[in-house]
Amino acid sequence: MISVEGLSIEFSAKPLFSNASFVVNDGDRIALVGKNGAGKSTLLKALCGLQSPTSGAVAVSNDTEIAYLPQVMVLQDHTTVKEEARKAFAQTLALKEKVEQLSMEMAERTDYESDDYLELVKQFTTEHERYLMLGADNYEAEIERTLTGLGFLPTDFDRPTSEFSGGWRMRIELAKMLLKHPDVLLLDEPTNHLDIESIIWLERFLSQQAKAVVLVSHDRTFINHVCNRTLEISCGRIIDYKVGYDEYVQLRAERREQQLRAYENQQKEIADIKDFIERFRYKPTKAVQVQSRIKQLEKIVPIEIDEVDRSAMHLKFPPCLRSGDYPVICDEVEKTYGAHTVFSHVNLTIKRGEKVAFVGRNGEGKSTLVKCIMGEIPFGGTLKIGHQVQIGYFAQNQAQMLDGELTVFDTIDRVATGDVRLQIKSILGAFMFGGEASDKKVKVLSGGERSRLAMIRLLLEPVNLLVLDEPTNHLDMPSKDVLKAAIKAFDGTAIIVSHDRDFLDGLVTKVYEFGGGKVKEHLGDINSFLSLSDVLSNLKKSSEKDIDASMKSAPLKLEKQNDSKAETPVLSYQERKEQQRKKSRLEKAVKEVEQLIAQKEQRLAELDETLCKPEHASNMTLVSEYTDLQQKLQVDMERWEELSIELSEYE
Repeated sequence: MISVEGLSIEFSAKPLFSNASFVVNDGDRIALVGKNGAGKSTLLKALCGLQSPTSGAVAVSNDTEIAYLPQVMVLQDHTTVKEEARKAFAQTLALKEKVEQLSMEMAERTDYESDDYLELVKQFTTEHERYLMLGADNYEAEIERTLTGLGFLPTDFDRPTSEFSGGWRMRIELAKMLLKHPDVLLLDEPTNHLDIESIIWLERFLSQQAKAVVLVSHDRTFINHVCNRTLEISCGRIIDYKVGYDEYVQLRAERREQQLRAYENQQKEIADIKDFIERFRYKPTKAVQVQSRIKQLEKIVPIEIDEVDRSAMHLKFPPCLRSGDYPVICDEVEKTYGAHTVFSHVNLTIKRGEKVAFVGRNGEGKSTLVKCIMGEIPFGGTLKIGHQVQIGYFAQNQAQMLDGELTVFDTIDRVATGDVRLQIKSILGAFMFGGEASDKKVKVLSGGERSRLAMIRLLLEPVNLLVLDEPTNHLDMPSKDVLKAAIKAFDGTAIIVSHDRDFLDGLVTKVYEFGGGKVKEHLGDINSFLSLSDVLSNLKKSSEKDIDASMKSAPLKLEKQNDSKAETPVLSYQERKEQQRKKSRLEKAVKEVEQLIAQKEQRLAELDETLCKPEHASNMTLVSEYTDLQQKLQVDMERWEELSIELSEYE
């Protein structure tokens, strides 16, 4: 589909990579990895023809359609959400109009026996078959499924795109690309503007429906679930690993070990040659051997070692005063903007030392509640900040609060204390401010660089409550690992708003879900929450699917009966009787499982209410019962889904 031969790209005579050769085939789902600035986005542009190579070539077959999603793009504001998404079917809609015109022309004609009419019928049949092959009858449903999967509500479909933020309009562009079903999807950080639900939907779409994908992402879980191949840009070369990301990490570590051994051997060889040259440089009898060694030294190509992975570096928050037992307590908190209620009846208690996650669809109020906690906006109800609580806050606009006249080094030097001051350069290096970058003034940094600098600054401040709003948006994987390790070792309390599942995994022990104007507490880690959410979602989808299937199957069966009676299977009395018995057994089994589910859900609700009270929050017997009940409920729901699907087949 795409063939890359000897590709080299340079900027200001500095090569990003050189002599790269690889092929993108149908079924490939490629993760493009490398440190920031290695050239990942540039390579995507080269693959779609937006970046001219310094040398080499990118060959694309004539019948290959490529769609490219950049990190930033110019968006249109003149249509509604659904009208904009419908543009993906421009060819289909044009064909539909043509078929309708031919149909009208056939209806108006009466010369049924003429050659001209027969030619018209033939043309109509051909175009109508093409129309059906494109799945044209289902395109409206496909548009709605895709928009819903990417987080839009049915009430959003007819809203003008100009009412949405840049992140939401990027989702519309992504929806248009997915609806076109191109041969190759080139995606540059596609999860940046998505919440967890939409990310999970997208990874399933790419895994199951996309033909070929090349993507850049710092979301480790997303890459692992989507990709089956990894291209790494390192030391100016592109290395092709025919494995997924986790396997690539292991192979890369082994490769680096080999490089180190080869490098050490080469350094020893160079030292030996130089030693020989120095010892015998002025001896005439050794002149030939010395010249030979000099030529040998000139021919040695230095072995390069892949960039060092600094994720193993450890960073600890400085010690701070011990806070009260309950740093944050919300009692009937609500926030409204005019007639719009963001959330209401929010009751939550966060204990000292807890690490909790705020998750939910964008716009459901996660950042709003954070601003309420920080006292930045007015709200209803009661919100108490505990005794001796010192808050370290990282907002999405935190980067704008830095002093633009200071250098990167000075910004950190002013907050660092004790032994940490000796590690400033190492810390800056871990967050991609190594070398000369530490001497840059803050005012010349990009938005992403400022965010990283603000995060480092926060890591060095003595606080006992961390409030982090999307802290990983501009961090690469090694930097995220450093931050995650620091928060895990932090003995204070942390509230983290994030859609990065890998970052939250093993970090938080409680999840607050925002949705429908409510905030619901879930005990357990992020994976337990997602597993339960996935089961509930599948439960809902399977019942909707059964209804859709029964409604769609009826006209199909009638159409077959009209065309040919022989196609309708005729069952004997015994066969019908046996089917009825099986159907009855399934109906009984479904009702029994439904009763079990209802009982467990009722008990879970009771436990939820009990555990929300401070005096019961640390009751491990109740916590164990709650966790055990969640797992059993998941099993029951999976069983219900299997039985319901089997029953729908009989119906």
